[in-house]
Amino acid sequence: MIWLSVKSKKDIFADDMTIIVVGQIEVQPGQRQRFLDGSQMAMRLARKTSGCEDFVVAADPLDEHRVNVFEVWRSRKALHDFRNAGPDNGLTSLIVRACVREYEV
Repeated sequence: MIWLSVKSKKDIFADDMTIIVVGQIEVQPGQRQRFLDGSQMAMRLARKTSGCEDFVVAADPLDEHRVNVFEVWRSRKALHDFRNAGPDNGLTSLIVRACVREYEV
């Protein structure tokens, strides 16, 4: 069993909030490896970025069209600063659908 510590309501807008981004991306048939290869630059840049605790884009072991995303950021500002400055390598054209959510903890 895993226990998570959740901040109280008064801490919801605190500067030390952690942002977790998690989700699944379905890519076009036969394009998963291309998507993963193209995501490596973003992973490297994110992990070197101040405020990034972790950033993973990985192949799903059961679904050949699915990619799983997991990110941990120290603040919403760090996350949005990275997204606004991140590389645009045209990977969005490979995406069929995505369900990615952000959680504040």
